[in-house]
Parts: sequence; C-alpha cells; structure tokens
Amino acid sequence: MRSFRKELTFHTPTRRAFINITPQVEAALKESGIREGLCLVNAMHITASVFINDDESGLHRDFERWLEKLAPEKPYEQYDHNGYEDNADAHIKRAIMGRECVAAVTAGKLDFGTWERIFYGEFDGKRDKRVLIKIIGE
Repeated sequence: MRSFRKELTFHTPTRRAFINITPQVEAALKESGIREGLCLVNAMHITASVFINDDESGLHRDFERWLEKLAPEKPYEQYDHNGYEDNADAHIKRAIMGRECVAAVTAGKLDFGTWERIFYGEFDGKRDKRVLIKIIGE
C-alpha cells in the first residue's frame, strides 16, 4: 500500500466562506497515482471545516443562516471563550459542520454520488489556514 500527503492553504478575505475544493483534491489524487483506496481531507484548524455536500449557492446561504442561528457571532460577550479572541462561534460552527471527510477512490477517481463535492468551510477567516489531503491505497 502507498500513501500520499499534500497540504492546501486558504486565506479568505471574509470571516466566513464555503469553498468548493473538489478540483484541488482531484488534482492531488491524480498527482498521487493511487487508483484504488481512500482519500481523507481534513481541516487542520479548529475554526474551519471540511464536508461533502451539493455545490448550490442557495444551500450555502441556508447553511450560513442556520449556523448563525445556532451559534451567532455577536454579541461576543455571550461566550466564555471570548477573552483573548472573538471566535467562540467559529469553534461551535466547526463542531457542527465537521472536521473531515473520507471519500473512496475507484479507478483513480473520487467515487462520488451525482452532486457530491468537497467543501472547505471557513468560520474565522482573514488568515492562512491549512487543509490536509491524505490518500492511501494502490
């Protein structure tokens, strides 16, 4: 069995964003040469997420509204965590949306359903953040 590791870096100009990273993951898979196996993609920061869903802008706005209702950014003083930083809501949003995704690799391609895509979810942006891609297989 072989393994392949690659990091992606994101720097969003906004506090929150959803970015389709499927093309970057597919490029890493091609670079790996692995044809059968598993592909793990995970956010390496506790205020960011990686998840699989549909690439539909209305759905992304729905996520944004829903997450903001569950863990509103402001007022900052509503959170015990917000002493040094003002990002408690981002930690909670990450917990809801998840840390990582795993996709099967079949015949050198991500083995997805029709509308499935991989997304990076940023909840405390405006700085560099990393995403790890780890592919194992043959």
